[in-house]
Amino acid sequence: GIVARFAMTTINNTFESVNNEDDPDNPAPTTVLRSGGPQSLVSWESLGHQGRNFVAGGPTVAELTEFNGAPATEPIRTYAGLNSADGIKATAKLAAEELRRTGGLERDVIGIATTTGTGWINEAEASSLEYMYNGNSALVSMQYSFLPSWISFLVDQENALQAGQALFEAVDAMVRELPENDRPKVVVFGESLGSFGGEAPFLALNNLIARTDGALFSGPTFKNEIWTSLTINRDEGSPQWLPIYDKGENVRFSARPENLGRPDDPWGRPRVVYLQHASDPISWWNPDLLFAKPDWLRETRGYDVSPRMEWIPVVTFLQVSADMAVAVDVPDGHGHVYVRDVANAWAAILQPPGWTAEKTEKLRPILRSDENS
Repeated sequence: GIVARFAMTTINNTFESVNNEDDPDNPAPTTVLRSGGPQSLVSWESLGHQGRNFVAGGPTVAELTEFNGAPATEPIRTYAGLNSADGIKATAKLAAEELRRTGGLERDVIGIATTTGTGWINEAEASSLEYMYNGNSALVSMQYSFLPSWISFLVDQENALQAGQALFEAVDAMVRELPENDRPKVVVFGESLGSFGGEAPFLALNNLIARTDGALFSGPTFKNEIWTSLTINRDEGSPQWLPIYDKGENVRFSARPENLGRPDDPWGRPRVVYLQHASDPISWWNPDLLFAKPDWLRETRGYDVSPRMEWIPVVTFLQVSADMAVAVDVPDGHGHVYVRDVANAWAAILQPPGWTAEKTEKLRPILRSDENS
């Protein structure tokens, strides 16, 4: 009705102004290897608030060189904002063209990130790849909304799906033009609504592992079709909050680093990791909570779910709904906060040349998510 339309108009206007905010402490890049910089196909202003943060972020060449003890390459970060092109497909194509322009197709690894509603990317997931490949990497992403994820989840689900699919297909087409022996590794990643969109190009797990060299999805949602299917069809005896699927052949679910070795069966390639905490309301919120007790309360509970928690019709749904609002206001390793364990996940997925367990431990305390930037 009229009230709903007025509310959405107000919300749109509010968050559009946030998206367009110009931070004088975050000037346009001076390198050709970043979107919005010299020779870029997109303007700095069009990237949006989160896009500018992403492009300007990450470790420097000096920091990478010091960390790895070897001369580093300058990492590539490309991005197209909501105002960079007209429509999702055009924006995805532009982001991919930026990747080509910067020489991203010649790097060792390309990371395709699907953003959350505001255009945000977990900095830990992005910079980990840059540390592990000593800058010989290229990251590409695009914005499809400027609304916070909880609003986008209600009104922008289709845009998230279309963006995830359009960006992957645009980059994949470019990579497949290259001789097979010259192709970089291609991985996909995203958190929350970004994991939802990141699954979009793939019909099922077998399609995901056939078309990529790995994937990292953190804090998935009940709308994630692949994740939901894997969880429902989990191996007998494994709990909903931390499933095992097909004896861990290609996909692993992890709440803490040691879970990556679970089960003991061989872990094939490519590898997919879902980072998920038992206390993450984003992952366990579901309309079914209204009238059905979930398996995560029936089975052996996760390490940070209270043994006193009981399922009560409607009430539990409202409790978990309320928890979503404060899901990131908790320490790393709980709720919807995925930072240090990202290092272990990427290391397990890609096993980069020369990377060691000692380097993973060294990287963990360096990482940050920039969630509130």
